[in-house]
Amino acid sequence: MNLTNLDLNLLVPLDALLREKSVTRAAGRLGLSQPALSSSLARLRRHFGDQLLVRNGNAYELTPLAAQLRPRAEAALTGVRQAFSRHPGFDPATSGREFRILASDYVMAVLGGAVGAILDERAPGMRLRFEPTTPSVVDQAPESLRGADAVLLPHGFLHGTPHADLFSDTWCCVVATGNERVGDVLTMDDLRKLPWVFTYLSATAFTTVARQLQALGIEPRVTAVVESFLALPHLVAGTERIGLIQGHLAARLSGVDGVRVLPCPFEPVPLVEALWWHPMHEDDPEHRWMREVFGEAGRALVPPGRDGRSGQVGREPLEQSGLPERGAPVDPPAERGRGEQVLRGQQTGAGDAFEVVR
Repeated sequence: MNLTNLDLNLLVPLDALLREKSVTRAAGRLGLSQPALSSSLARLRRHFGDQLLVRNGNAYELTPLAAQLRPRAEAALTGVRQAFSRHPGFDPATSGREFRILASDYVMAVLGGAVGAILDERAPGMRLRFEPTTPSVVDQAPESLRGADAVLLPHGFLHGTPHADLFSDTWCCVVATGNERVGDVLTMDDLRKLPWVFTYLSATAFTTVARQLQALGIEPRVTAVVESFLALPHLVAGTERIGLIQGHLAARLSGVDGVRVLPCPFEPVPLVEALWWHPMHEDDPEHRWMREVFGEAGRALVPPGRDGRSGQVGREPLEQSGLPERGAPVDPPAERGRGEQVLRGQQTGAGDAFEVVR
């Protein structure tokens, strides 16, 4: 294909249209008028020989070709941004880069505020765009990583990809305060007999602790599934259901009425949350700085107890955080096989456990 015959100015509207699936929303996203974006859509339809967006009732859907083009457009636009935004004399204090991060609502709740505070302090012109992870992010991991700056996921889903471990967490059980079938402690018999609410339930979308239950001989009777950790307690309140939630998130449940947090009646496999990125970002100085910011935010987390009550979030003083002052160069965070932080695996009666060693 001869690139000189292509209008690369159409790449930005193509990406916006495929993301928003709406001319009106895409125009608003780009700060353009609706007629201007409609004109771009018409040109794109002529180029691809495809409608790209087709009406279904009151909404628009992507055509099969458009669905294939979406991750390619994201990756292409990311590459263009990188090509024109890298500067040898990178200074976070003056950078205006936007980082697109795919993360669950759990990680956004636990780390988002701390990361945002660091950026406000040291890189006020930078911007984070958090977008939710979906099962397709894992199913299409190579394309997902090319189209985003990073993905936040626990170990067990991605392999052979550059990453930095951020923090470890435990799992707690959540039950309704009015659930009379549960006493002061949960028993393994409770787990067998009571109904459950799960976050994710498919071959590629699951929690490791849910798989651990099956390994322990328990087949949970799942009556509700929600692809949101923050929503899970609300599907437990007022019911006999049991749910599993991370300790750092359990420590933030004070504003949710009608639920209580209890330790699991077994030793849950610890969760190790990591930041994953495409190898093309490896030597990008801005990306390396961003990775260290997430590493600092993760190090500032205080490990929660088995019931989530002792977990809290703290910010280390700047001079103790290990990250240089505004604008100073930084080393990359400890990565698998690099630096001083490693993961040691050990066998326990409940499965594989991991200890973060610094």
